Amino acid sequence: MHIEPGVVTGAKIVLSYATALGALGWSAKYSINAIKEHGAINLLARSVMTSLLVFVFFEVLPHHAVGVSEVHLILGSTLFLIFGPAAASIGLFMGLLIQGILFAPFDLPQYGMNITTLLVPLFVMAAVARRVIPEKTAYVDLAYAQALKLSVTYQGGIVLWVAFWAFYGQGFSAANLSSVASFGLAYMSVVLVEPLLDLAILWGAKGMDRLKGSSFVERRLYQG
Repeated sequence: MHIEPGVVTGAKIVLSYATALGALGWSAKYSINAIKEHGAINLLARSVMTSLLVFVFFEVLPHHAVGVSEVHLILGSTLFLIFGPAAASIGLFMGLLIQGILFAPFDLPQYGMNITTLLVPLFVMAAVARRVIPEKTAYVDLAYAQALKLSVTYQGGIVLWVAFWAFYGQGFSAANLSSVASFGLAYMSVVLVEPLLDLAILWGAKGMDRLKGSSFVERRLYQG
């Protein structure tokens, strides 16, 4: 979902700094809550794990340029379910930063747009999770329909933000509309795959008794 260089340029890119600061503010809010619950060292350990995973997701897993951006298997809902919103958000913006510095410095000017595109849907998904997952349901017991709702929320949010940046930067020409549409269609195919991966990973976690009660995974993973 990297926003391609040149999509938003000049003074327009300032907006991405504002949206990124807002997204990072929400990440800080979740992080403060996580520190109060488990401590700073615990959040640091979770965040190191999520940052490394995000780096692998972006750099190692297959990804293809389609239309205005790239199609990645980000597994944002998986990170959220396993590690919680604070560590997931830190992992997303740190993993993306590491990947940009080491392998894609040409993407760094778009960093504000990219972290906005990744983080805002994550926080919306966290709100949706509170509504669609009963309070006493452990995440390892999720049904496909529940995982699908989370994936649709997250991946759909990414598509909407990519479309916003494309239209904001390049307008509504026929070529741009076609480019955004092709990206959206390709990216939403991830929605069909991600819930299955979520359930497979959660099924694996369900059999790992040693993780039960561990502060290094999200409490809701095993406890309703």
